[in-house]
Amino acid sequence: MQKTVEVRWHGRGGQGAKSASAILAEVLFEEGKHVQAFPEYGAERQGAPVRAYNRVSDSPIRRRCGVLNPNIVVVVDPTMVESANPTEGSAEDALYIINSGEDAKKLRSRLGVTSKARILVVDATKITLEELGQNRPNAPLLGALSNVFTDVPVESFVEHFTSKMKKLPPKTLEANRRAIMRGRTEARFA
Repeated sequence: MQKTVEVRWHGRGGQGAKSASAILAEVLFEEGKHVQAFPEYGAERQGAPVRAYNRVSDSPIRRRCGVLNPNIVVVVDPTMVESANPTEGSAEDALYIINSGEDAKKLRSRLGVTSKARILVVDATKITLEELGQNRPNAPLLGALSNVFTDVPVESFVEHFTSKMKKLPPKTLEANRRAIMRGRTEARFA
């Protein structure tokens, strides 16, 4: 990694954007990267808009502000494609990882991004409803992100997620493991 990669997450309270941001940072830290992870939210209630941020670099990170010009944008809640303006300040060649069952080409059009932008779509809601019986899309989105941070094996994401959530029943941990793996394999680029 030549430069600092900045990630901005758009979600709603209770969907796991803050947790996924923290887990991404911890996994990459364990792989020797310099990282930051921090949330930004107003009213602390389930369903309220939430932003979380990551910075990842091979060298120390000196910036201590929100991510204004992300290289990667993760849209946890598909309704935020319109309501949160996820393209704001993004690099022209930004990567958008979007939780949606919608066709990636249609999403590109709805986002209004140029052909230089990359779109990675995964139906994380569907995956978690099938695996966990509830809408907690952060695990499949971490799996999709493992397609981006290719120098880190997807197993590192799985191991860290499940060790971080040890208090959960083994059945739930196994469901999350499957959700991460499905997020990796079912994500598709536009």
